[in-house]
Amino acid sequence: MVPAADPEDVPFGSVGDAERAAEAVLPADVWDFVAGGSGRETTLAANRAALDRVFLIPRVLRDVSACDTATTLLGRPVSQPLAVAPVAYQRLVHPDGEEATARAAAAAGVPFVASTLSSAPIERIAAAGGTIWFQVYWLRNTGTVLDLVRRAEDAGCRAIVLTVDVPWMARRLRDIRNGFALPEHVRAGNLTTTATAHQRTAGSALAAHTSQEFSPAITWSAVDLLRRHTRLPVVLKGVLAAEDARRAVELGVDALVVSNHGGRQLDGAIPSIDALAEVVEAAGRSTEVLLDSGIRGGTDVLRALALGAAGVLVGRPAVWGLAAGGERGVHRVLELFGAELRDAMGLAGCDTVMAARRLRTVSDRDERIVVPIAG
Repeated sequence: MVPAADPEDVPFGSVGDAERAAEAVLPADVWDFVAGGSGRETTLAANRAALDRVFLIPRVLRDVSACDTATTLLGRPVSQPLAVAPVAYQRLVHPDGEEATARAAAAAGVPFVASTLSSAPIERIAAAGGTIWFQVYWLRNTGTVLDLVRRAEDAGCRAIVLTVDVPWMARRLRDIRNGFALPEHVRAGNLTTTATAHQRTAGSALAAHTSQEFSPAITWSAVDLLRRHTRLPVVLKGVLAAEDARRAVELGVDALVVSNHGGRQLDGAIPSIDALAEVVEAAGRSTEVLLDSGIRGGTDVLRALALGAAGVLVGRPAVWGLAAGGERGVHRVLELFGAELRDAMGLAGCDTVMAARRLRTVSDRDERIVVPIAG
């Protein structure tokens, strides 16, 4: 288990410090790949603005001498209601890549979601220990998808996360302008056909590669097929509409991630936090709902809990920690999330995650109606 990060070794006092440290060390085109969104980056900016419009109504005169951030996600204990989101090609930012991030997540007691486009194979990532979920894109070759699922099961992964909002990669103008391509030392560790991602062109080589590999014909039949071919819990990532949430529940999906892909797919899509309450209501009590896109600290986690989420996924902050400090940097970022959440919970009068899910919020002066949480 990695020791707690030494502030002198990884001097992050906040998640924002990690962001600034990462930008300082990464090449400009790699920073743009990590930081950028699609189109005019309207949704990228809106994610943050929408979170900042959610105000919590704290409770007082409650004993918060022992605030506990521990809970469960997909039925397994976690130290805080958080998982590390799937982010592709992490060796772009640090030579230890996903394996370092997975070790840090294991040490912090939270799940790590390994991407299909990880720069290390799932078997090596899973060897880091801890709780690993495996994220899949629906590829043109269905056999390859099912083989990846089998490999994830054999490696000991605890869930399959199907990303459903990427029929192809959106126009990410920073990558297009940079003519971004993978350097030779970074490969998609789970796939064999990655040559296109290394070929510099007038546009984004990664967009060309995903267009070649991803199936734009993905439908609900893919969810049903996946459900029938795995014994693991199935999570759908990229749901924003209540109608889609209800359909997912009908098909027996175990959890949903309310996500606009961090502002990297449809530019102009609703901020994830604004879609959360309706999806929670549509999903009902039997299907866990998580949130990602724009989460930058413990107060954001508390906002998500108060609006009905069981937890959150964080992507860019973990990558910032990895870029600036390797495994220790990721661990420090996760420590900060836990410390900030504990602080926010106590100040809001919540001694447990369940109590946090009973908080009320207001946004734009109108009180939010939140689905009551049992217990």
